[in-house]
Amino acid sequence: MTTGRASVQVEDPGRAFREAWIAGVRKHYPGEPKPGYVAPWEATPEWERASAAAVYEQVHQFIEVAEGATAKLTREQKGRFVALCWTAQIFRHFSNPKASYVADWSEMPEWQQETDSDIFEHIEQALISMR
Repeated sequence: MTTGRASVQVEDPGRAFREAWIAGVRKHYPGEPKPGYVAPWEATPEWERASAAAVYEQVHQFIEVAEGATAKLTREQKGRFVALCWTAQIFRHFSNPKASYVADWSEMPEWQQETDSDIFEHIEQALISMR
């Protein structure tokens, strides 16, 4: 059943994704993260900016078409969705990426799993607060 709610948009989805990523890395990464993990938006490569925007939009659309039912997903399910969307972007931009860049969920480090889950929940909360 459609509720007729209008879709809400953020001004810069790529930047919003990147900021959520950096916050998650700072929260979950053991020790000092690699500089590239926490580089500001302005220092982020163009392919990564495009990928961040694409994945933000995929998560946003997923939440919208589920009409908020994504709130019932587990934290792991939310993180897996982000990870899978990101993996597709890696394959889109690199013909032969390093295995660690396209690792399946079970092979990802815990800090990365937690960060991906945080990203989904950040987008979800942003959509709720904008309604």
